[in-house]
This record gives sequence, structure tokens and C-alpha cells, in this order.
Amino acid sequence: MIQNEAVLILDFGGQYSQLIARRVRDLNVYCEIKSYKTTAQQISATGYKGIILSGGPNSVYAENAPVGDKMAFELGIPVLGICYGAQLMAYSLGGVVSSSEVREYGKTPVEFDASGTLFQNIQEESVCWMSHTDHISEVPAGFRITASSDACPVAAMENDEKRLYAMQFHPEVEHTVYGKEILRNFLYNVCGCKGDWIMSSFAATTIQNIKDTIGDKKVICALSGGVDSSVAALMVHKAVGKNLTCIFVDHGMLRKNEGDDVERVFRKQFDMNLIRVNAQERFLSKLAGVVEPEHKRKIIGEEFIRVFEEEAKKIGQVDYLCQGTIYPDVVESGAGDAAVIKSHHNVGGLPKDVGFTGLIEPLRDLFKDEVRRVGLELGIPGPLVWRQPFPGPGLAIRIMRDITPEKLEILKDADAIFREEIVDAGLDKSINQYFAVLTNIKSVGVMGDGRTYDNTIALRGVTTSDFMTADWARIPYDLLEKISNRIINEVKCVNRIVYDITSKPPATIEWE
Repeated sequence: MIQNEAVLILDFGGQYSQLIARRVRDLNVYCEIKSYKTTAQQISATGYKGIILSGGPNSVYAENAPVGDKMAFELGIPVLGICYGAQLMAYSLGGVVSSSEVREYGKTPVEFDASGTLFQNIQEESVCWMSHTDHISEVPAGFRITASSDACPVAAMENDEKRLYAMQFHPEVEHTVYGKEILRNFLYNVCGCKGDWIMSSFAATTIQNIKDTIGDKKVICALSGGVDSSVAALMVHKAVGKNLTCIFVDHGMLRKNEGDDVERVFRKQFDMNLIRVNAQERFLSKLAGVVEPEHKRKIIGEEFIRVFEEEAKKIGQVDYLCQGTIYPDVVESGAGDAAVIKSHHNVGGLPKDVGFTGLIEPLRDLFKDEVRRVGLELGIPGPLVWRQPFPGPGLAIRIMRDITPEKLEILKDADAIFREEIVDAGLDKSINQYFAVLTNIKSVGVMGDGRTYDNTIALRGVTTSDFMTADWARIPYDLLEKISNRIINEVKCVNRIVYDITSKPPATIEWE
């Protein structure tokens, strides 16, 4: 889906490519991420208002370095190069890129030329986020230097005549104090964007497009209760009504009362056709004795598909499959020529041998925060829209080693107490993800006058803006004490609570 105005981000393998896109979208400008291999002819034919070259891990003078189509600089479309993208612009247009004697990583003071087109209305000295080994040592003809740091003589350069701009630092990272203003200057003052990318117009337009596409045909959707599938299903429901049937496979690994909440919201509040399949015993039998987390994931994923297929066949002829695919799924799965970061089960076309003639993915162009905004626009209750990120295998990968019904009940109860107390304390929006883990550790304790030998629950809470990196949440000690006391007193077979204070990296957010 190409909007009336759109900006293209050419991905050179940078870890922040998706973050650039999110910052652009936050400024109400639609953008897409494509491989650096996209040709100038393809770019020109699409009518982009601007191009942003991402960072990347390579050196421009290295063998097999990604260079893209140099003709992109001759299209007359404004171009902004960031980090590697800045070096590539300089190198491609006759400048010199050299290895730095002093590497710059992290927060760095930068001095700006206030007359620089991208630096209007910002302070002449501010902190920016650097992450580079090489630097531009000589700018190409026609360019002037507009920013510098102690170790980087060309922190930014520009050629206003050709509307080419470059910066060694990362404006998309929140540690760059004026990053948002710099991107705004490029999008609005240079590219001439109007900023018409808003969720209300997206929702209305997409629902009408679904209606026009499907007509009076039948649609089926696998509804997990997660925000992506929930918003996708409701958009299709608003377009085709009872011609949509949602299949909710409850594998028993959901959080406490979550299956009932999903059923209540979508069947009663929105009057949707919903089939709930209570399959906990089936999944638990398949998982019996399995301890390796990847094996758990594969078993649950495979069994989910089998259950879904069995229920779908009972419905009869269905023409379309609805999926909650979102934009990071598409990018990470290597859409087009982009590098594959990780494969996603809901990307790559229609499943084989299921008989569907079409695939409906109403959220395919959206990031997670945009999906949440659409959900609120559609009237989905806030607790569901702001549902904590939850892995597809559910609690199966928050229980260390093998899974039993008894372990599931212990974890559900402990996790529910943790989440309830965080909400009651008003911390549910500031802590981006929080959950309990049932460790494979038992320890000696004393309860009453007797010795216990029971389970250890680990609590995990993190703060993050992008989930690529995360810091452990500083939950107040008195709140942790309250949570610990409640779990010990209210949950059977638990006698010890620990709090995970590891950042990502080196750890991941989930334990498995």
C-alpha cells in the first residue's frame, strides 16, 4: 500500500533501520523499508518524496560492501544518509572515507552550524548518538560541513543545490537530543511532506478496501487474543460482518483468565463469529517431558496449525484467510531482497493445501505502536490493546524444562499477582514488559514451624523504546516486597522470589 506521499528507507543492514521508520511514522509521514539493491529506476517509478540511507556494519571501501545504485543520487529526490549511509554518499560522490584513529560510540557532544538546512531551530551544541569506526575525512565537491565533534571533523554535511544531506550520528536514537527535530526538518522543509499519515484515516480506508476486495465471500482468522490478530480480525469484521469466522485455539498456555477475556470481548462486545477450541490437554500431551525451548516452540506451532486446519474444514468453503502480519514481520522475514533476520510463520504467502484463494493482511504496513493506535480507534478495550507482549508458545517458554498442569497453575497465579500489582501501582505504561518465570530451581525454606522445599519464581520487568535493547525496570523495593509476600502467601508450592536485574544485551527479555 503506497500512500499519496511516502519516504523510502534503503536498508544497508543497520540495526536501527526499523527505528528510523518508526521515527518517520511518528512524524505522520508514511515510509517503507526496502533493500539497498532497489534500483534508481524502481525508486523513481514509485514517486517517493525522499530517500533515507540507513546505517550498516560495513566499511564503504571493503570488498563486497553494499553500495546500491549510485544513480539514486541523480534522481532529484532529497536524500539523507545516516552513519554508513552518510559515508556511502561521500564515497560515491568523490569524497574520502577513512578509518578513525578514535572510534566514537555512544553519547557524543556535537557542534552544529545553525545555518545548516537540517539544523534550524536547534542549539549550536548538543549531544548525539554515535556508533562508528570510519569517518568522512574529505567532503565531495559541492558539499559543506555543517556539524563536527572532537573526533569526527564531518559529523554532518550537505549539498543544498542537489538536496543531498548526510550525518555521521543517529538522529533516530532517542539519545540524540534534537533527533526528532532534525528528521522533521528533512521530511517537511526539504521533502515537502504534508504529514497525512494518521491512524483514523488509515483505519477507514483499509476497512473500505477490505470490503471492496472480499465482497460477500467468506473469511477465516486465527485469533490468538494478541493485539495484532485482534485488531486485524476486528477490521475485517467491520468490513464483512458475519462473513468472518474467528477460530480461537486455546492451547492452555495463556495467562490467567485470558481465554475467557478474549471470548467475552469478541463474542459479546463485538458480536463476532467466534469458535473457541479448548485444547489444553491435547497440547500438554504433546509437550509431556519436553524440556528444550525450541522443541517446545515447534511442537506448539505445529499443533496449532493442525487444530486450526481441523476446525476450518468443519466450516466449509472459505475464500480468504486473515492474518495479523505486521511490518516488522515482513522486514525481518526478508521481503523482497532484504536480508532475512528471522522467519515469521505468518509471512510468505498462503499456506499450502488449505484451499484459500486470497490472503487479507490489514496491518502489514504497520508497526506495533501503530497497531495499538488503530485498536483504540476501533474501540477495543484498553487492557487488550495494551496487552503485554506475549510469545506465541505462551507460558510454555516461561516454565523452565518440562511442563505439567501443576506448573502451569503455579505460574498463572504468580504472574497474575505480579501484573495486578504493577497495574495498581500505575507502572503498567512505564514498564514496557513484565512477567513471572517458573524456574527449574527448588530451595529450602521455612513456613510456620516447618521446613519447605519448593519452587523459585523469577520476576522480570524491562524498560525499552524499541525492544532491540532493554534495561531492567527499577521497581520500588516496597512494591517488590508486597508482590513477593502475596505470591508466597497466595500461591501454593512457592517459597522464594527473585528479581532479574539483567539488561538486554547480554540477556534476552524472555528467559527461553
